[in-house]
Amino acid sequence: MDYQNILFEKKNGIGYITLNRPDKLNALNWQTMQELGAVFTAMKDDSDVRGVILTGSGDKAFAAGADIKELSEMSPMQAKEYALEAQGILRLIEHFPKPVIAAVNGFCLGGGNELAMACHMRWASEHAKFGQPEVNLGVICGNGGTQRLPRLVGKNRAIELVISGNMIDAREAERIGLVNHVVAHDELLSACEAFLATVFKKGPVAVQLSLEAVQHGMEMTLEEGVAYEANLFGMAFSTDDMREGTRAFLEKRKAEFRGR
Repeated sequence: MDYQNILFEKKNGIGYITLNRPDKLNALNWQTMQELGAVFTAMKDDSDVRGVILTGSGDKAFAAGADIKELSEMSPMQAKEYALEAQGILRLIEHFPKPVIAAVNGFCLGGGNELAMACHMRWASEHAKFGQPEVNLGVICGNGGTQRLPRLVGKNRAIELVISGNMIDAREAERIGLVNHVVAHDELLSACEAFLATVFKKGPVAVQLSLEAVQHGMEMTLEEGVAYEANLFGMAFSTDDMREGTRAFLEKRKAEFRGR
């Protein structure tokens, strides 16, 4: 696909996606959302991609929200349909079978924060700012903000953020559990790359099954979740990676996983 609003490249097992509307602070219009859906669909079965880093172009913003002009022209029905389709794209990212890190390099607001929350992890530049300012426009979150935010930071803090529209800085986002790590701005991508390099040394099937267990289990009761985990645990024992990993441990050597 000829992407207009994102940049994409593959290197050393990593798929790099860059939101590329710097003049709009990488605001998410419908074209951008469609391109995100297309690139994640293409990467799903691409053996050259073992992990993903999603970031924004420029030094000011990851994504400063939705494209307000585009939203202002929608009817109520169009807004609902837009939200449902965008939510489907974020679910694709959330349930992606390979680790996805949002490298938040600046403003991460509204739809941008909803996109970051759909990723498996979030690394933030020390300059990053987070928030759900939809109430300032007389609307509410439409891409899962009211649902993912309380799951990450707890109900009380989520309510405070979504009804005030206030922004928080990177350190506060880390403190409340919205962000995994805060790093120096110039070290953001290298920190994400270093983490993925560690993950790439592990059993690929085990990584995929672990992601599946967490993501799907969070949508279940504890009883259902541990039963689901047990099924995936048993599935792991059918893999060559499991046999190689246990054999390498017993033989005191480095495992050579093949992802099958």
